[in-house]
Amino acid sequence: MPNLSHDIIAIILGTLFTLLIISFIIIFIVIYQKRHQGFLKEKEDLQTGFQQILLQSQLEIQEQTLQTISQEIHDNIGQVLSLAKLNLGTMDIAKPDQLQQKIDDSKGLIGKAIQDLRDISKSLNTDYVSEMGLTQAIGYELELIRKSGEFTASLQTNGLPIKLEAQKELIIFRIIQEVINNIIKHARANSILVLLTYEPHAFSISINDNGSGFDLTPLNAGENSKFGLGIRNMHKRANLIGADFTIASTLGAGTTVTLVLPLTAGASGNS
Repeated sequence: MPNLSHDIIAIILGTLFTLLIISFIIIFIVIYQKRHQGFLKEKEDLQTGFQQILLQSQLEIQEQTLQTISQEIHDNIGQVLSLAKLNLGTMDIAKPDQLQQKIDDSKGLIGKAIQDLRDISKSLNTDYVSEMGLTQAIGYELELIRKSGEFTASLQTNGLPIKLEAQKELIIFRIIQEVINNIIKHARANSILVLLTYEPHAFSISINDNGSGFDLTPLNAGENSKFGLGIRNMHKRANLIGADFTIASTLGAGTTVTLVLPLTAGASGNS
C-alpha cells in the first residue's frame, strides 16, 4: 500500500504540473496579445523619428524575447518534462526500489522545470530592461545563451555601474541583442564576451566573439546595398542617442563591436 500511495502521489503531481504548464501558456499568450496590440496602437500615434525608433526597439525586443522563451521551453523545459513523463510512465509498483528512485527523480525534474519557468517569467514583462537595469538585463540574456550549451558567454564590468535614461538603455540593449543575434547566426563562434566600462565621462560597451570574422569593405558601399543593412541600422540607432558605433573584424580572428556613449552629469545610480 505505501508503494501504491507513492505512485498515486506521483501521478497527481504530474497531472497538477501539466495543468500548471497549460495555465502558464494561456497566460503567456493573453499577456503577449494584449501588449502587442497596445504596442501596435502606440506605434500609429507616434510621429517623431526618435519615438518611432524607440517603439521599434521595444517591439523587436519583445519579438526576440518571445523567440528566446519559445526556444527555452522547447529545448530545456520540454526535455525535462519528457524525462519526468518517461519516469511516470515506467513506474512499476512490483519493483519498490526502482519505484522510489523514479519518484525521487521525477520530483527533481519537476522542480527544475518550475525553476526554469520562474527564470523565464521575468522576460514576460517587456519593461524588464528598465526594471532590471541594463547590466542585469544583459547578464540575463547571456545566461540564456549559456544554457544552450553551444556558447561560452560572459559579462565583465569595469567601474561603478550607473543608471542611464530608460530610453537610452532600451535602445542600447536592443543594439546589444542584435549584435549577439548576428554572432549566433553568422559568426561561427563559440565564445562571446561583453565588456561594460563605466568612466566619469563615458560609458562603453565592447562585444567580442572568436568567430570567422568578415570583410568590412562592402559596408562602404551605397545605402542601397543590402550587405550591412543591419549594421547601418545599429549605427543609426547609436547616433540617435549620441553614441559612437564601430566595428573591427579580421577574417579568421573574430569581431569586436564597440559602442561609446558620452555621459552627462545627470547619469547616476546603479544600473
